[in-house]
Formats: sequence, structure tokens, C-alpha cells
Amino acid sequence: MPGRMVRSCVQTALKAVNSVVGLAGIAVILYALWMLRAWYREVAQLDQHLPVPWFTYAFLGLGIFLCLLTCSGHIAAETANGHCLSCYMIIVFVLIILEGAITVDVFLNTNWEEDFPPDPSGKFDEFKVFVRSNFEICEWVGLSVVAAQVLSIILGMVLRTLGPDRETDYDSDDDTTVPARLPLLRNQSQHGPDYAEPNTSRRSDSWKLRILDNVNN
Repeated sequence: MPGRMVRSCVQTALKAVNSVVGLAGIAVILYALWMLRAWYREVAQLDQHLPVPWFTYAFLGLGIFLCLLTCSGHIAAETANGHCLSCYMIIVFVLIILEGAITVDVFLNTNWEEDFPPDPSGKFDEFKVFVRSNFEICEWVGLSVVAAQVLSIILGMVLRTLGPDRETDYDSDDDTTVPARLPLLRNQSQHGPDYAEPNTSRRSDSWKLRILDNVNN
């Protein structure tokens, strides 16, 4: 019983931490859709064929990936399956490494903007201006997401160590075997200790009749 309570608490905590990543993914998707809407308005006004805005589609793909990762994390937390938890933790770990590599490149490389292709929509430059003007808020948001990802790995390791809930399987097995034994118990209780089989009573009656016939003769 205590193990089941600990497992339930770890599963709830993993789902809550994983939801932070899901909320970040939803926010990224909404921002990408807003950029796409503004981009298609500009294209319609200019009536020209312009290159694809890679930054907008990259943002949209990142948001979808975070939402799918959140769904897989919820499934892994609910089932507590070792393989699902291992795959989930590996994907989150790789994502943290990529985020760290990009962050190090931005802070240490002065020409980091040259590593990205030019964005025809100009949304990439607008995003840089927004981050620089609201650097403290963006820093706290980024740290919160990374902390949620690290906690999800730790909780996933704990849940994988605990394993799935096997007590419910044993309970279900007991529930199926007990009713099969009930008819035997009921027959014994109904018959009682003085119960005799019909065949034995018939044999005793025939034996008594033979003794009476011999006496009369």
C-alpha cells in the first residue's frame, strides 16, 4: 500500500511537470500561427511569390514537437512502462543538449546570426528585438522550461525504478479465482456433516431388506 501511494505521487508530479512543457509548446504554436497569418497578409498585399519563412515554420514545428512530447510523457507516466519511460527520458535529454548548444552558441559566438539563413518575413529580427527588450522575462521562462525538463527526467527515473503497479494484477487474479471456489464451499455448507450420498443410502436399504427376508424365512 505505501509503495502504491509513492508511485501515484510520482506519477502525478511527472504529469504536472510535463504539463509545463506542454504549455510552452501551445504558446509556441499560437505565436507561430500569428506569424503565419501576418506573413500571408503581407504576401497577399504584395501579390508576389516570396521565399518560405523558415523561422515561422521552425517555430511551428517546435511547438508541435513539444506537444507530442507532452502526450508521450503523460502516457509513460500513466502506464509506468519501463520502455516508454526510457524513450521519453532519452528524447528530453537530447532536447536539453540541443537547447544548451544553441544557448552557448548565442552567448559565445558574436556572429551567431550568420549560422541561420536569412528570414524573408523579418519575424526573426522582430523576435530578437522582443527578447532583448524583455530579456529578464524570457530568461525566467526559458529556465522554467529547462527546469521542468530536468525534473521530468529525474521523476521518470524514479518511476522507472518503482515499476508498474503489480498489486492490481494480483487483486484481479484473486477476484477471478475466488468465485470458482465458492460453489464447492456452498455445497459443503449446505450438505453438512451428516450428509450421505444417495447411492450409499440405497445400498443400506437393500441390505436391511435382505436381513428381514432371511429372518422371516
